[in-house]
Amino acid sequence: MPEANSSTPIRIVIGETVVTGELWDNAPGRALLQRLPLTVTFSDLNSVEKTARLDPPLPMSGMPDGDDPQPRDIGWYAPTGDVVLYYGDVGYWPGIARIGRIGDDIDVIATHDDDFTATIQPAT
Repeated sequence: MPEANSSTPIRIVIGETVVTGELWDNAPGRALLQRLPLTVTFSDLNSVEKTARLDPPLPMSGMPDGDDPQPRDIGWYAPTGDVVLYYGDVGYWPGIARIGRIGDDIDVIATHDDDFTATIQPAT
């Protein structure tokens, strides 16, 4: 896991369900935090991740060329401009930046077969 010198608690609200998490202090994490609260629609990709398009894109300054996210990581996939909630193993991909972590059980996210709307907001 990347070194998170500081993080900001967030909530991902899906209907009546609240999932806790944190955004890390890196360029894309800080930029996403500045946009909160934010309501987006997530779609499933390859039965391992949920993705939601953001426009304009988040900055990648100071981030590695790619990463290997783990289940429960929150990521930014720069090539397509998507915020990603990982619930399976995707392996290393160029353009991935890990920007946070989901603190709760990921099942509520993983079990959505259809697209779903979620609001990402500061927890404080």
